Amino acid sequence: MSPEQASTLPRAPVSLRVNGADHPISLERDRSLLNVLREELGLTGTKYGCGEGECGACKVLVDGVAVRSCITPVGEAIGRSITTIEGLAHGDRLHPVQQAFIDVGAFQCGFCTPGMILAAVSLLARNSRPTEGEIRAAMDGNICRCGGYLRIVEAIQKVAQSPSLADGGTP
Repeated sequence: MSPEQASTLPRAPVSLRVNGADHPISLERDRSLLNVLREELGLTGTKYGCGEGECGACKVLVDGVAVRSCITPVGEAIGRSITTIEGLAHGDRLHPVQQAFIDVGAFQCGFCTPGMILAAVSLLARNSRPTEGEIRAAMDGNICRCGGYLRIVEAIQKVAQSPSLADGGTP
């Protein structure tokens, strides 16, 4: 069977675990995780920035690790736990990193904010007390076109300096 013939065969539905729930999707190996999240599941908090993995606007957590969903084939996410910006809050209670971004005004236009927040959550899961240099290094793959990096670092430091926030508690 040629690749052209194989690509026209019906796709068996598979399940993608996103924000704690299983979602049936059609698996097409050439589709990006970003495409499936936005277009098939309607989770538009994950942004399309560059489509080349350079800007970080599309970051999501896959098994707790921040990845660029625009260059991640959806097939690589099957059987793994995906968290988008929509999945961080618990009911009306924001995740501590989300709250810290609001508290210090760590955003301007907001386009890069979901990717920045998810990168920060991933960093703080690995290192609950990062130095400023470690924060800056972790944010290196996220581009803020408005230039708000100082407040982004401040927000992450706020979470890291608060024991209840760093442990995922209520601000």
